[in-house]
Amino acid sequence: MLRKIIQLVILFTGGTIGYIYIPELIQVIGFNTAPDWFINGYTGAILGALILYISLYWFVDNILNFIRLIEERLIKFPVTDLIFGTLGLVIGLMLAFLITVALNNVEIPILSSILPLILTLFFGYLGFQVGFQKRDEIMGLFPGPKNPKDSKKNEDGEHEYERGKLKILDTSVIIDGRIADICQTGFLEGTLIIPEFVLEELQHIADSSDVLKRNRGRRGLDILNKIQKELAVGVEIYEGDFEDIHEVDSKLVKLAKVMNGYVVTNDFNLNKVCDLQGVDVLNINDLANAVKPVVLPGEEMKVQVIKDGKEQKQGIAYLDDGTMIVVEEGRNYIGKNIDVVVTSVLQTSAGRMIFAKPKLLEKAL
Repeated sequence: MLRKIIQLVILFTGGTIGYIYIPELIQVIGFNTAPDWFINGYTGAILGALILYISLYWFVDNILNFIRLIEERLIKFPVTDLIFGTLGLVIGLMLAFLITVALNNVEIPILSSILPLILTLFFGYLGFQVGFQKRDEIMGLFPGPKNPKDSKKNEDGEHEYERGKLKILDTSVIIDGRIADICQTGFLEGTLIIPEFVLEELQHIADSSDVLKRNRGRRGLDILNKIQKELAVGVEIYEGDFEDIHEVDSKLVKLAKVMNGYVVTNDFNLNKVCDLQGVDVLNINDLANAVKPVVLPGEEMKVQVIKDGKEQKQGIAYLDDGTMIVVEEGRNYIGKNIDVVVTSVLQTSAGRMIFAKPKLLEKAL
């Protein structure tokens, strides 16, 4: 979309320049005998648009990358910095305009033509810098809370606003649905960001011909609707996109870097990619594992073995929270409730696994 806008701007600029100057240029060159339609301003507009478009055709990608670079830099700036910098810029341009009006009455060509441009650039830059550098003092003139960088600190000296960093939801955590329950409890602070490319992926899943995928996609859309309408949490839709990146997970990582936010997910692979690229992650599975009861080696518990394990003579049981228990020598107890002794616990972002032995076997050993 941005590429098309740039191309339209190039065509419009070239057409405007051609409409104004090409007819005069043709007359200066000496083509006075040319037909009227060739010297016409509309013909000049067409020629100017084509000439400029062809001249800059190979530089469109460079212009596009430059605009995206500026966009990323601006997104990283705090809102207050942008507001006061822009306010200072506007004031500086207004001062330059007033001085330019006065200079127009002076009959000195240099002062009335070149100096206004210099003054516009100078006062614009000076106004932006003053507004940007003096934002804290300007905010201090108004009643209410001051800049959070100075006033909002906790006992450890950490800024409170850092705890309210943006949370960017990925597709898997939306479909999972537990994010809505977490928001309802009030444990999650800050604003939830839902990228438009994640919504498009959800819509694509919801429109799938596969029944399971279609149900998962519709569940995700229902969860988003619940979060946005029923829960007291801020939700924003990020409408931007990274057209040079095709994978949704890669776009999420890029967006988290640009916005300096968290990626909220339960995808183990995305978790690892974020860790490698230095992006903060809130993994729902890590949270679920953290609130599970702690089980230590040597503890006893009563479980029901329900199926075979992967290894020979192993049995599989589950706790009420879904934690899998691998019971060694438990194949003979399938369908029975037995007492087991925990031997070890394996904890990962993908979940928790408990290894145990039947208590009767433990005593025999």
